[in-house]
Amino acid sequence: MAINTIQIWEKLNIPLRKFIMKRVHESDVDDLLQNIFCKIHDNIDQVRNENKIHAWVYQIAHNVIVDYYRKRASTVELSIVDATIATPNFTDFPITSEVADCLTAMIDSLPEKYKEALLLTEFENLTQKELSERLGLSISGAKSRVQRARKKLQKLLLECCHIEFDHFGNIADYKHKKNTCKYC
Repeated sequence: MAINTIQIWEKLNIPLRKFIMKRVHESDVDDLLQNIFCKIHDNIDQVRNENKIHAWVYQIAHNVIVDYYRKRASTVELSIVDATIATPNFTDFPITSEVADCLTAMIDSLPEKYKEALLLTEFENLTQKELSERLGLSISGAKSRVQRARKKLQKLLLECCHIEFDHFGNIADYKHKKNTCKYC
């Protein structure tokens, strides 16, 4: 394996910190970040495709955050956990990596303003306030753009595929609805 934990740290520690900060209390961010990188270091030899290292790292982060909320389940409101579980989770596992490939093509097909809003908020971890500042929009305008982009992407995905989720929000199974889907 040509990539190592140090390279991943140099490339992803800041975006991962932002990703975590959006989902947990500030005082727990460093502990979770350390836990994530320990898991990355311990399991780096399991990565089958270096091109999907980013997705693999964020799946680990997602799982660590879910575990964090499970441990605190008696004191955490359900809506906070649901928001955490609903985050995108592309992985190197066959089912979700195939769906991720479809999603990538679908995102590319969105009108530019929606594509940009999704990429900046979901993959570069900008807040909607930061998005509004970057694009020169009002905060409500940025929120509307992100929500419209998500709805357009959801519509494309649901027109193409039937997706089943497990109780943690992970993709359990999917089936193409049509053989002629231009994205999958």
